[in-house]
Amino acid sequence: MNDAPLRHVSDTALWVAMYRAFESERPDAIFRDPYARRLAGERGAEIVRSLPRARSLAWPMVVRTAVMNEIILRHVGLGVRTVVNFAAGLDTRAYRLALPAELRWFDVDLPDMIAYRREHLAEARPTCAHEDVVANLADSAERAAVLARVGGAGPAMVITEGLLVYLTSEQVTAIARHVHTVPAVRWWLTDLATPLLLQLLRRNWQPQLAAANAPMQFAPADGRAFFAPLGWREAEFRSVWDESRRLKRTVRLAWLWHWLGRLRSKPVREAYRRMSGIVLLEREPV
Repeated sequence: MNDAPLRHVSDTALWVAMYRAFESERPDAIFRDPYARRLAGERGAEIVRSLPRARSLAWPMVVRTAVMNEIILRHVGLGVRTVVNFAAGLDTRAYRLALPAELRWFDVDLPDMIAYRREHLAEARPTCAHEDVVANLADSAERAAVLARVGGAGPAMVITEGLLVYLTSEQVTAIARHVHTVPAVRWWLTDLATPLLLQLLRRNWQPQLAAANAPMQFAPADGRAFFAPLGWREAEFRSVWDESRRLKRTVRLAWLWHWLGRLRSKPVREAYRRMSGIVLLEREPV
């Protein structure tokens, strides 16, 4: 399988970093990540060249990055003091966003990914109090050790960008319950897909993701209903489709698809609008 575009789930970080590089190099970029191309490397470029339609499907990842930037900056401005970035991959927000120097930011990932980050960001300087943390988030004890770092330094926000879709419902439930036990964590920022989106994505990339042992799995039909019993309320939902039109990073003929969508019933339109979204969850008592 060494010739496969994707060899491990961690390779998806190289893939998404390449998308950030493409956007950053546009003259009209909606964000700039000066480290993205260096982090993606030739492997990231090869992944995008090899995967079917990978270049044309960059827009949802670009939109996700931009919208999450907005939400993070807004809530840091409202008083978030600690950010815990689960499965951080090659995210460089702690180095490129205008964050307060006193903000604590933890980028958490597996040992090889953290080593890769440290090697390629050795000369970069974070804008806040940043720390890379080695942990296997599937292990409850290691997850607890990470969450213990938050302590009383709240309000805190947990980020799981691009992570949940690769987990089972049982794994997501365990994380949701565990994070809820930490009173300092008030917010949880993530992205969610529905079964409809997974069906579309599998048509393009299922063989490659299977080869990397990275099947897309978690896609609740109703994210609000899934997380509510676990103590998390949907405080904000940003449809990737709606945001792509706002940010002018969408598919060709988006205006036509939007017009045709108006011919559908309201429930069907809403199902398509919520097919993929950036979600801000807020803790509530269970």
